[in-house]
Amino acid sequence: MQLNGSEIVVECLKEQGVDTVFGYPGGSILNIYDALYKHSDEIRHILTSHEQGAAHAADGYARATGKVGVCMATSGPGATNLVTGIATAFMDSVPMVAITANVTLPMLGKDSFQEVDIAGVTMPITKHGYIVKNVAELADTIRRAFAIARSGRPGPVLVDITKDVTAAVCEYIPMPVEEVKPVFSCTEEELEQAVKYIEAADRPYIYLGGGAILSDACEEVADFAERIDAPVCDTLMGKGGFNGRSERYTGMIGMHGTKASNLGVSKCDLLIALGARFSDRVIGNPRKFAENARIIHIDIDAAEINKNIRVDAGLVGDLKLILRELLKRLSRQEHGQWMKEIDELKEKYPLRYDKTRLSCPYVMETIDKVTEGEALITTDVGQHQMWAAQYYRYTKPRTFLSSGGLGTMGYGLGACIGAQMGQPDKICINIAGDGCFRMNMNELATASRYNIPVIQVVINNHVLGMVRQWQTLFYGKRYSQTVLNDSVDFCKVAEALGCSAIRVTAKEELEPAIRRAIDLKAPVLIECIIPEDDKVFPMVPAGAPIAEVFDGEDLKEK
Repeated sequence: MQLNGSEIVVECLKEQGVDTVFGYPGGSILNIYDALYKHSDEIRHILTSHEQGAAHAADGYARATGKVGVCMATSGPGATNLVTGIATAFMDSVPMVAITANVTLPMLGKDSFQEVDIAGVTMPITKHGYIVKNVAELADTIRRAFAIARSGRPGPVLVDITKDVTAAVCEYIPMPVEEVKPVFSCTEEELEQAVKYIEAADRPYIYLGGGAILSDACEEVADFAERIDAPVCDTLMGKGGFNGRSERYTGMIGMHGTKASNLGVSKCDLLIALGARFSDRVIGNPRKFAENARIIHIDIDAAEINKNIRVDAGLVGDLKLILRELLKRLSRQEHGQWMKEIDELKEKYPLRYDKTRLSCPYVMETIDKVTEGEALITTDVGQHQMWAAQYYRYTKPRTFLSSGGLGTMGYGLGACIGAQMGQPDKICINIAGDGCFRMNMNELATASRYNIPVIQVVINNHVLGMVRQWQTLFYGKRYSQTVLNDSVDFCKVAEALGCSAIRVTAKEELEPAIRRAIDLKAPVLIECIIPEDDKVFPMVPAGAPIAEVFDGEDLKEK
């Protein structure tokens, strides 16, 4: 059939099973928006308040559902406003297709109005980028973009289309979705070597990353931990990949990981990294990381093997498939003494906070209680992010969405909207600090426009909390540009943007506020006022060995 480029874009989205896109229109992309208008009964378009919100919403949708998220923007500033969201998705391996429109082909390269080489701008932060200059290549390009986004290690792909291509006509032939084959590159010898290391170990430890969630390997991870009788720690991206209520679970590892995890990994004789990339926030001083252990690294991306940490065995491939192969070969292991030692660490070094007053840890524990651990939590970046990771017990994958690699302030609310669109039956709650919320609070207008029942919790300490924590501990309490104690009233802002708002100043007010927000089934802001000098502990100084983890009690003793 003969279709113009804009109709081909929409038909290709339908081919790929896309039911929701997030974006913002403009001159160059008008033809595509006109085609979307004609298919509004098949594809929902969510008009965000800012293009960055659209990118984060597509990201949140993808993380919550496992599907490819889609965002759209016009040329020039519309396209560049997607960049931070694309980079966020790239760092955390999130499958996304960003569709932009550019000026017409004759105007390219002439500094035309709202012209930007967005494919060039995003080259370092996408798996691949296209600029489509011929309508005959459009359909195949979009299909390849979706295949690349979801294959191997997932990530974002950009498709930039000149405006004349969106209007040009050519023959369109429907095609089935391209099957993506799982990666499996490790050899029988590598599998057998890993089995030998595991069966020789007395103190094995599993270090779990986001790859467990991306590969849908959570069941295999649980079976593997039982088979080798090992404790499990996770990264920020790995939250929910292993049951946070399991007796084997020791909490997060790294800069704000638990003492049990950091000290346990430092004592183990075999560390097994599953879909993790040995981030600097995890390993601290690389020369001192797990220095008493052999290391097995299983990852889908060969480039990650030996990149940050030298390993003894590197197995490249889909984690789910490799774990299944290892489980076929492994006999049941028993490490009773080691598990007892880990249990003693957990008992000796629990997470602690002041329970006499309102705090973010108390907020997270109360949300956990009220939702029975079934909520989908998104976060922005900072102290509240770490508290959300530490004090809510995630038991299922795709229930904790956060910007891990890029650390994007302003990520959470857009992501929460996207997650709620993808998982409408879930209670979706975004946890933000007051500093982060200033960067994305305009997206409350998006939530109210469509009556998307997200719950926005603002942890308001009137400062940039994590930066202030560093200034307190390492910069002589010189609070340069981190005090936000002004007259901004977040509850009034929320109400002005069409949302309900509740301010909480005491512990006893919190649970009723959360229950009311859930019952309203509409967008609600809950502002929680906490002290400005609450700190996230435990903590490891940047570049120090993770065994040097300390908390508030350690500081008092010093």
